[in-house]
Amino acid sequence: MDVVTIGEFARLTRLSPRALRLYDELGLLPPARVDPDSGYRLYEPGQLERARLVAALRQIGVPLAEIKPMLDMTPSEIAARLVALWAEVEADHTGRRELVSRLVDRLNGKRSVMYEVATREIPDRSLLCLKRHVDGKPGVWELGKEFIALMKERPLPQMDGRAGATFLIYHGEVTEDSDGPVEMCRPVPDDRSEELAARFPELTLRTEPAHEEAFVALGTAELTPAQWQLVSDALQDWAVEQARQPANFDVRITYIFPSPPLTPASRPDCDFAIPLQSQAPTDTTSKRTPAAE
Repeated sequence: MDVVTIGEFARLTRLSPRALRLYDELGLLPPARVDPDSGYRLYEPGQLERARLVAALRQIGVPLAEIKPMLDMTPSEIAARLVALWAEVEADHTGRRELVSRLVDRLNGKRSVMYEVATREIPDRSLLCLKRHVDGKPGVWELGKEFIALMKERPLPQMDGRAGATFLIYHGEVTEDSDGPVEMCRPVPDDRSEELAARFPELTLRTEPAHEEAFVALGTAELTPAQWQLVSDALQDWAVEQARQPANFDVRITYIFPSPPLTPASRPDCDFAIPLQSQAPTDTTSKRTPAAE
């Protein structure tokens, strides 16, 4: 079997030996064999195509964690995944551009209305929750998948309306620099809360008092982190204009999940909300929406 050293393979692929060692450790591009005496990595010429694919994917910014499953796909599946990834990149770019424009307007003393804000009443409710510090957006995604998997494994009674829907609380910013925490919550019937909590030792049972929320209805639109920031800013600006005080600095996303049969295009119906401090009954400055809508 013809093999080449890591140095020669690096020359042929234009990947540095350091990159090749990293890709070996991650299981993306292991050598054909390792010399038992010297420990040198040896590669076959037939591995060139895989190496060049990994290099090309890295050049366009595909994360290493995303590349590994792609290498097990067919060429047409890889192509489809690349189209989807690029759509995400373009959406993120659009969101960042909108956020920059918003920031520039704000710094220049301008205000613009980008989202319609309404309010709703949320009743007292019992919640089963999973709270965790997370490592960026992927950490939020993993927490959500874990929580939803628990709900599918041990189904809970269906609750009505938005007040009975699953929601995610951001107790702090989630970025490369900040780890939240975030908390997934599922309302449960008060009269069965202790019984249901016993079925979920992984979760925490707590109660949430009745309160009013300001919210932006987003429907099934998929927003980028920059666009989420724009929605958050819109809610904060609304609170200032309406002389309303947020109850805390938490923000939350409520999800109404689609009913089966599901398709690749199925998306949850979402809204973005902040809890508000109570106000005098005579204040009628905002549009009110029942939580059951």
